[in-house]
Amino acid sequence: MAYAINTSVSVERTEGEIKGTLRRYGATAMAVFENAEHAIIAFEMRGRRVTMKLPLPDRTSKEFTETPSGKWARSEADAYKAWEQACRGKWRAMLLCIKAKLESVESGIETFEESFLAHIQMPDGLTVGEYTKPAIARAYETGNMQPLLPGPAR
Repeated sequence: MAYAINTSVSVERTEGEIKGTLRRYGATAMAVFENAEHAIIAFEMRGRRVTMKLPLPDRTSKEFTETPSGKWARSEADAYKAWEQACRGKWRAMLLCIKAKLESVESGIETFEESFLAHIQMPDGLTVGEYTKPAIARAYETGNMQPLLPGPAR
């Protein structure tokens, strides 16, 4: 079950909560960008630029245009309501993610870089995650990995 699937909190209010949270934890700059496919929350904190991408639901998906049984088409208004509900849940989940990461840093569980590493933006605009995902996939595909646990000493 998805987090906050039944939330009534608007996307706009959640976006405001994200910005407020970032300010409280010391963000020096922030921006939110959105298109039909995703939203991007970008901020600067602790000398780093962080870019987090939030995939948004496809408004034309059968999940929204058809009833749950798939037997009937939803009205335009009902399809929009279902899509909007899914968007609200996604935004609430992003807020939870950001709060958890910042609290983890504040509590000393991990450093800022450890918590946000995949989302730290490099000078060319790519994130660390975008750089490393292909290398990680190759390592697992080739089996060129260290064992999970060290073997017994000989």
